[in-house]
Amino acid sequence: MKSIRYIVTRPCLQEGSLRLLKYLESTFPNAGPAVLVDEKGEEHAVQVDLDRMRVWGLGGLYHAQHLGVNDVLILTLLAPGRYQVETVVKPHAPQPPPRREVPRVPETRRVVVSSTPHVREVRLQEVRPEAPATRPPEPRPAQAPEARSSEGRAARQPEPRVTEVRAADARSAEVTPQRPAPVALTPDLPAAGTGGTAVPAGGSSAVRPVVSGRSAAPLRTLDVTFETPERTPLAAGPVASGPVLSAASLDAEPQLAELARLTGYRLEHLGGGVLRLNAELGTHGYSVLVATSEAALQTPAWKENADYCVLLTTEDGRPANTPCLTREALTALIEHAHLAPLSPVDLRGYWKAGSIDLESAASVAELVSSHLAQRGAFSFVLLTLSQQPAHSVVSVPRLAERLGSGVNYAELGSILDTLTRPPFLALTPLPGGQYLLRVGVPDLLNELAEYADGVRRRVRPAAREAVPA
Repeated sequence: MKSIRYIVTRPCLQEGSLRLLKYLESTFPNAGPAVLVDEKGEEHAVQVDLDRMRVWGLGGLYHAQHLGVNDVLILTLLAPGRYQVETVVKPHAPQPPPRREVPRVPETRRVVVSSTPHVREVRLQEVRPEAPATRPPEPRPAQAPEARSSEGRAARQPEPRVTEVRAADARSAEVTPQRPAPVALTPDLPAAGTGGTAVPAGGSSAVRPVVSGRSAAPLRTLDVTFETPERTPLAAGPVASGPVLSAASLDAEPQLAELARLTGYRLEHLGGGVLRLNAELGTHGYSVLVATSEAALQTPAWKENADYCVLLTTEDGRPANTPCLTREALTALIEHAHLAPLSPVDLRGYWKAGSIDLESAASVAELVSSHLAQRGAFSFVLLTLSQQPAHSVVSVPRLAERLGSGVNYAELGSILDTLTRPPFLALTPLPGGQYLLRVGVPDLLNELAEYADGVRRRVRPAAREAVPA
């Protein structure tokens, strides 16, 4: 019988349950009581709840087998309502080595060299950072009466605020008292009635120093930041009709295009921030409308025909009673599609269920993990068979003993049966459940590579001829 792998999650351990994912629905088709038989022959009574898509009553099994998060259950159907369950406990990661103290290297910081009520001169200076320790507060130097009176006058008239950057140890800076010429800092704003470039809201603007009086020392570039309230930029000319696409909406289109390329959809841009994923599968085809913003829900493109409609949003900003595709889930789906092949057939159940969020993406991750685990088991069997010479007899019990708990009997039988058929033809069944290894695994892989290369050379011209048609 075919075996199914299930990865244990934290909610499973907390509830003593098993979640009925899409690929498990055929394994548990009927609701009601069932029995799981573990490796020791002990029976565990469970309850299949198809309404909540759960199998309850596995707490005793999890406790007896000392299972944790990401451990694996291998389920094999023995009879209706009776299942064989095997467990694979993953080894714990080794303890990380203790961190070594990295010697502190000098770093360059900006140090205030001279300061006036309106301007501070800042220079770059190399400072060796000190180890974190309690340092006594440094005494604040007394200010001259002129400086206090100047600061009092500066407080009465509004001036642009200047960002002050102090070093960790300002005592090492040599300060040369100078009396600079009066300097007024004016932001580079356009004069009234003339053309110019406005200062962006919340940003830092270039500063044009205006020197009055006698000539002063060469001017230095100052680190000045103007704090201005956020403003909505005025659009020049007539206001354009239609929704304004945000930067998040523009960023979502490349991700949807990547998902379509990996999974086999055809992406169609309908305008106004609405895109359509078309699964062109004949009678099994369907389409999904994706609105990249809430403003796109008011456009005529949102009224186009489609089987499913979702709003692209975030996990925290999902509106109620609206089918959604979260950006976090979209990123996870792209990552899963890079690991294992996903198709519109695999994803249709998730569109049909309504919203696709991180919980749905976790279900897809378990499906991908199952694919990768089956591929890993196949590779494990090939590597073990490579230790035998060609034209030797393969004993299934002996091979299973060498494989250990990495591959169970059901998986091993399916893999050996696959190796007896084309294009492998590596094994020949013998009476008594044994096999003849017709060719060594290294030679087998070389023959498969040559076969694949020959087919690839014949496929490429056909693909080029199909493009103009």
